[in-house]
Amino acid sequence: MEEELRRAAFGDSPDLPVRSAPASPDSRVRWLAAVVLGGQGHYAAAATVLDALRHDPDPVIASLALSTRASHHRQLGAHHLARGLDGAALARVPAAGGGDPDGIDAKGARADALLGLAADSLGAGRLAEARRLLAGVEATSWRSRVRRGWVTAEVELASDRAHAAVAPAEEAHEVAKGRKALRHELKSALVLGTSLVVRGTPDGSTRGAELVECELNHSARKALHPLVWPSALVLAGTAPATGAHVLEQAREALSCVLRRADPVSRRIALDSVWMPTWLLRSGEPPNADPQMNFLTD
Repeated sequence: MEEELRRAAFGDSPDLPVRSAPASPDSRVRWLAAVVLGGQGHYAAAATVLDALRHDPDPVIASLALSTRASHHRQLGAHHLARGLDGAALARVPAAGGGDPDGIDAKGARADALLGLAADSLGAGRLAEARRLLAGVEATSWRSRVRRGWVTAEVELASDRAHAAVAPAEEAHEVAKGRKALRHELKSALVLGTSLVVRGTPDGSTRGAELVECELNHSARKALHPLVWPSALVLAGTAPATGAHVLEQAREALSCVLRRADPVSRRIALDSVWMPTWLLRSGEPPNADPQMNFLTD
């Protein structure tokens, strides 16, 4: 079961139904199931698993569970809640240990916690702090390298340095493609496409829009709703000809994500300045902005 879930979490099958995996006696299997559920936008189901795993006797799994829960909070605009969980994740990491191909080890857990804290600082506008945290990340697995590329690119975008965002986004995209990690490849295409669009060179803007459009279509086919709504917003902001159809995709995907969130997370998302809740209210003008910080994982 673990190998199948690794393919779903970090491989070519992100739409795989996890079925009975959240009830497995193996805590690693349960964590992988929660990662898959989160990637599919089943945040409430993932939270049930992760909230139990944060007390797991295995400190690596406990730390990874805290970081994963924090990531889901960020995806719903709750950076302030994520920060406490990421700090707790860092505190749980054991002193040493590595070697897992997907970073399910002490080094991977430490990288996840630090990357999460950097993303939390980014969300709070503390860019210098985010850079300091990024500098402390030791990316020993492909997954850490990909996530470091995402957060680095987002820090550069938030610093109005889109030209500096392209290289780390490009690296993340290449690493994810090389691992055939489909969900990570699609998220990397979104970050890279956004970076190219914001940089604004003619060739880059064209390539960026094409990347995001391709990624949006693929994410929609796989029902990866947490990727669909930001991708649709970026595309709507950069290719107005896509019109109401793309905004409707964004609205449907975001509505689906919020329906699958627990009540507290849903309320926080609706109040968050990072979430485009205007999508859910009729009569308000679309204001999709490709520089909006809704990418952070």
